[in-house]
Amino acid sequence: MAMTDDTVVALRQPGETDDPLTEILRAGARQLLAQAVEAEVAAMLAEHEHLTTEDGRRRLVRHGRGPEREILTGIGPVPVRRPKVRDSGPDGEGRIRFTSAILPRFARRTRSIDAVLPTLYLRGLSSGDFQEALEALLGKEAPSLSPQVISRLKAEWQADYDRWRKRDLTARQYVYIWADGVYLQGRLEDEKQCILVITGATAEGRSELVGFQSGFRESAQSWRELLNDIKRRGLAPGPKPATGDGALGFWKAIDEVYPGARHQRC
Repeated sequence: MAMTDDTVVALRQPGETDDPLTEILRAGARQLLAQAVEAEVAAMLAEHEHLTTEDGRRRLVRHGRGPEREILTGIGPVPVRRPKVRDSGPDGEGRIRFTSAILPRFARRTRSIDAVLPTLYLRGLSSGDFQEALEALLGKEAPSLSPQVISRLKAEWQADYDRWRKRDLTARQYVYIWADGVYLQGRLEDEKQCILVITGATAEGRSELVGFQSGFRESAQSWRELLNDIKRRGLAPGPKPATGDGALGFWKAIDEVYPGARHQRC
């Protein structure tokens, strides 16, 4: 009787699904990403091919690849290896390094994923539930995002907001502005809290977020603080017409801060 090797069958784990299409997309994404970064390296080497060492050799040459790492994308994690370039020139500040615009050195997620995370946070997702949400969106292979990582990301989001909130508005001009209060749900405070939002329209027809801050019941004091803030940061001329709803607090505040603005009810 002929002997045969045992066949080991991998059993499907709970929560796993077979998705050949996703695997094909990941393989294609990995190949396209590698080709794009290789094109970046080739362009850089061609740009500096005139540089040579003292003995006549090319100063910049390919130098293998870095270790494999995974980039979290909308179709799940995609493994990549970053090409490396060696500069054989003299040590010092003039050394040339390869920096990929497509694949930054410490990138771990695509920008689309980075946009999803603060949206989930603003929707009320707690720090401990991010991993479960990402697994539902991207599959069980989604890299772990611990509560500590989310806390660090929240600090980065807050720093980004602080920089945006303090930006100079001197060069900005708006034909007119809209003002509105977006009321929050699920709050337990006695007073109804909302986000006061001012949007501006440029002469070219673009809509821009000018400023926003939290307030209570769209009071005149809350609107006055927001309007004074954008005026203090350079929006001194102010808009000619201002559009808003029937919130009396806004109209009182804009008459004080920008007395020349015309009222237009939306």
